[in-house]
Amino acid sequence: MNFTMRRASILTSSILSRTVAAASSTVHYRLLTTTTRTSSSNARRFWSSTGSARAVAGALASVAAVASLSYQEVHAKELLPADLVPKEVVLYQYEACPFCNKVKAFLDYYDIPYKVIEVNPLSKKEIKWSDYKKVPILMVDGEQLVDSSAIIDKLGDKIIPQKKADSNLDDNEEKEWRGWVDNHLVHVLSPNIYRNTSEALEAFDYITSNGNFSFTEKITVKYAGAAAMYFVSKKLKKKYNITDERASLYEAAETWVNALNGREFLGGSKPNLADLAVFGVLRPIRYLKSGRDMVENTQIGEWYTRMENTVGETSRLKA
Repeated sequence: MNFTMRRASILTSSILSRTVAAASSTVHYRLLTTTTRTSSSNARRFWSSTGSARAVAGALASVAAVASLSYQEVHAKELLPADLVPKEVVLYQYEACPFCNKVKAFLDYYDIPYKVIEVNPLSKKEIKWSDYKKVPILMVDGEQLVDSSAIIDKLGDKIIPQKKADSNLDDNEEKEWRGWVDNHLVHVLSPNIYRNTSEALEAFDYITSNGNFSFTEKITVKYAGAAAMYFVSKKLKKKYNITDERASLYEAAETWVNALNGREFLGGSKPNLADLAVFGVLRPIRYLKSGRDMVENTQIGEWYTRMENTVGETSRLKA
């Protein structure tokens, strides 16, 4: 299904489900009030001719309202002109990789359809064809793009020829916070995700459930990987001078909220590339214990929810 048809499908299903609910509610209400007030056959016939018409009129009004609402919801993303949408986009990734998720947040927000090839982190056989041996790798109409920030910059130059007119920021602020994501925020994630053995196992349960592993590899990677990353996280904690994992995560979340300075997004009324970068790297941990704790103990939750609603459904194509 192409991206235009997919948008239409989302809109149609939303309208249909809400309209049926609205119509059912109206008919049920009028049936109750009419039969309660009178039991005469004339009154029932009167309801049948006028009440049903009113129910239909109400349902039609609901259709119009819901259609308008659904249109706004579907178009909360930044929709590109058809001639700017790449014809074929393929992402080579690890499902739980924060840098890969940063690229996916960009693709999802701009509603660019893309295929995903999950790379086996043990063999990396899926990217043996490439000289670049890390993920993400993004193939755009046959051109290889690597490194998450460079991918977004290069693809952005192609599809966003000019800055949005309603942006409240200059480029320097956006660049500063994108750099903060790459140089600081990502480094506090691993010490939190693998803070103790139970959280490490929780993380690797997610990784192995969504990754490209054989059955035997899933068992091996889940337990051996969790144990290995538990010790790696301790080294990372020391390397980046982190004394308290959760405190560093909460501090990073509050630092970002303070940067918003009362704005809905760093980009003003709409997310900019810094918003998408923060959202992308946090998305894999949001529903792990570390992410739940972060939302419960900081003020980042409202912004994150706005981002979830604005980025909307993934534009990832089903295999």
